[in-house]
Amino acid sequence: MKITMAHGSGGRSTSELIGSIFGKYFSNPVLDKMEDASVVEGSGRIAITTDSFVVTPLFFPGGNIGRLSVCGTVNDLLMSGAVPKYITFGVILEEGCDTEDLEKIVASAAETAKEAGVIVVAGDTKVVEGNGGMYINTTGVGFVPEGMDVSASNCQAGDVILVSGHLGDHHAAILSTRMEISNSIESDNAPLREMVDAMKAAGVRLHAMRDVTRGGLGTVLHEFAQSSKACMEIREKDLPVSPEVKGFCGLLGLDPLYMGNEGKMLAVVPAEDAETALSCMKNSRYGENAGIIGEVSHEKDGSVLCHTPIGGVRIVSELIGEGLPRIC
Repeated sequence: MKITMAHGSGGRSTSELIGSIFGKYFSNPVLDKMEDASVVEGSGRIAITTDSFVVTPLFFPGGNIGRLSVCGTVNDLLMSGAVPKYITFGVILEEGCDTEDLEKIVASAAETAKEAGVIVVAGDTKVVEGNGGMYINTTGVGFVPEGMDVSASNCQAGDVILVSGHLGDHHAAILSTRMEISNSIESDNAPLREMVDAMKAAGVRLHAMRDVTRGGLGTVLHEFAQSSKACMEIREKDLPVSPEVKGFCGLLGLDPLYMGNEGKMLAVVPAEDAETALSCMKNSRYGENAGIIGEVSHEKDGSVLCHTPIGGVRIVSELIGEGLPRIC
């Protein structure tokens, strides 16, 4: 069945669409009430984030827009130190969208939400004229534990910089699909809750965390350097990049430092906690390729330096212009 404008009318067709697909996969005691607003348990400090996903194609190696939308929002909450709890799921469907594709995407989103430990408590569906596309907006709410203070401004001289795995996988997977390049690269879209929970449980003092999405590692490091007025120094030889993505970058002249990911995180911790943090990452799902890539110093406040394998040092600039393609 194809989506028609009637599915956005608010009448029977809308109800049938919501019940047969969204209600089927997102069913829970909160959402099943179908009220205008959901009432949920609260906390003293909450974290709220929202994001919209416009990726093309809707399905790509290793994932789809449904999984991507949940991962992106949950990971943003995790990077603030919050415990993710609730998520909303708003969908804009273009006329002609196939309901079989829609069901696959919603099912994937529901499975990912379960993996991430969140429940969908509200949603919205709109239908517009178009060519069968789909856009998703998700808003997430999480609870921030007492004493938790995670911020880019907390980076200090002597801290250690870690990244949770291979860089550029998602960016390369999307671009390969669009360019019809055949390879084995798959998106890394994944919820990082297990990894963050493990570091918290181990008592790692998390000074700063950020998921490495649009703009790539280079841009995130710049944001940390500017916020903390410190210098982020990394080692090129320690940057984790898969052989497949290295080859892809060599073919197209891309730099993994500026390629986006959807299941990788950057963490800055005190040197005394670095090995514990690394062990937590490596022993968590999606963290087997984690590594320590550098340290924080005050040699040149607000800058990012990369030490090359031949003993040189280059300045890493932030991404200038648009990092094509759109990956989320």
